[in-house]
Amino acid sequence: MTPAIFGCSGPSLTADERAFFRDADPAGYILFGRNCIDREQLRALTDDLRALHGRERLLISIDQEGGRVARLRPPHWGAYPAGEAFARLYSVAPASAIQAARLSARAMALELSAMGITVDYHPPLDLRMASAHDVIGDRAFGEDPVQVAAIGRAVLEGLAEGGVAGCIKHMPGHGRSMVDSHREMPTVRESAEELERDIAPFLALACSARIGMTGHLLFPIWDEENPATLSPTIITEVVRGKIGFEGLLLTDDIDMEALTDTIPERSARAIAAGCDVVLNCWAKMDDMTGICEALPAMDDEALTRLDRALEETCVAEAMGSEHADLIAERDALLALTGEHA
Repeated sequence: MTPAIFGCSGPSLTADERAFFRDADPAGYILFGRNCIDREQLRALTDDLRALHGRERLLISIDQEGGRVARLRPPHWGAYPAGEAFARLYSVAPASAIQAARLSARAMALELSAMGITVDYHPPLDLRMASAHDVIGDRAFGEDPVQVAAIGRAVLEGLAEGGVAGCIKHMPGHGRSMVDSHREMPTVRESAEELERDIAPFLALACSARIGMTGHLLFPIWDEENPATLSPTIITEVVRGKIGFEGLLLTDDIDMEALTDTIPERSARAIAAGCDVVLNCWAKMDDMTGICEALPAMDDEALTRLDRALEETCVAEAMGSEHADLIAERDALLALTGEHA
C-alpha cells in the first residue's frame, strides 16, 4: 500500500485514474467541491472507490469543519457553523457549547457517512491569536487551551457517534502563523515555554484521537531548518514525544507553497521524518505517479495505525432520521448567545 492519500479530478473516476489507483493502492482519498455535485453522484463515486479496492473500510476523507471550510454545501447538504460560534457560546454557557459542538458533529457525521465518507479533517485544535493571520481565525474554538480541548473533544465524540473518524490538526499548532501556509512558510519564533499553550489541546486529546495532521510551519526553537511536517526532531520529540500522539499521522496538503522541492521529494522527506501518510490533494497524475515512485510501501506500524483509525467507522445506507432533530437542538443552544450562528 502506498502511504499517500490522493485526490480525484472530478465527479467520477477517469479511466486513467481507475487504472492508476488500482495499481498504486493508496492509503485513501480526499474529496473536494469538484468531486461533490449532488448526493446520488457523490455516493456513486465513493462506492466506486470502495469497489475498486475491495476493502471493508476505506479511508475516504474530506475537509468539513463548517463555516468557510466546507466542501459539502447547501442546497444538497446542510450548513454548519464555524468554530467561532461554539467559542462564543462557551463564554456564556460552557456545558451548552460542548453539547452543541457534539450535536453538530454528530449531525455532520450522519451526512458524511451516508455519502460514503469515513474521515473528516476536523477538529482544528489551533488557538486563535488576535494578531495572527486569519488562515485559522474563526475556525478556532477559542484562545484558551482548556476551552479548545473541551470543544474539540466534543467534536471527536460527535463524529464517532455518527460513524466518522475525526482528525486533530495542525500539530504542533498553527494559531501563531503570521502568513498563510498555502502561500508561504510561516515562522513561529516563540519560546518552548510559550509554545506549551499551543500544544496543550493536542496533548489533552492525544489519546482520544486516532488521526492527526501536521502543519507546515517552521519552529526554530525546535528545528531551525525543517518545518514540522518535514522535521524528524519535531515529529519524534514533540508530536510523538511531548504531545504523546500515537495515532495515524498525516501531513497537511503536501502541495502547499510553504514547502519547497518537488512534490515527490517533499513526500519522501515527510515519510522519512516520521509521518505515516502524505496528503496530496490536487489529482495531478504526474505528481501522484512521482509520489508512488518516491515512497516506500506503508510499513506494518503505519498499517496498524490505519486499521485502528478506521475500525469504528461505518458507511450508512442513508442519512439517519435524527439529523434534523440534532440540528434543531444545536441551533437552540447556539441561540443562547443572542446571535445568529
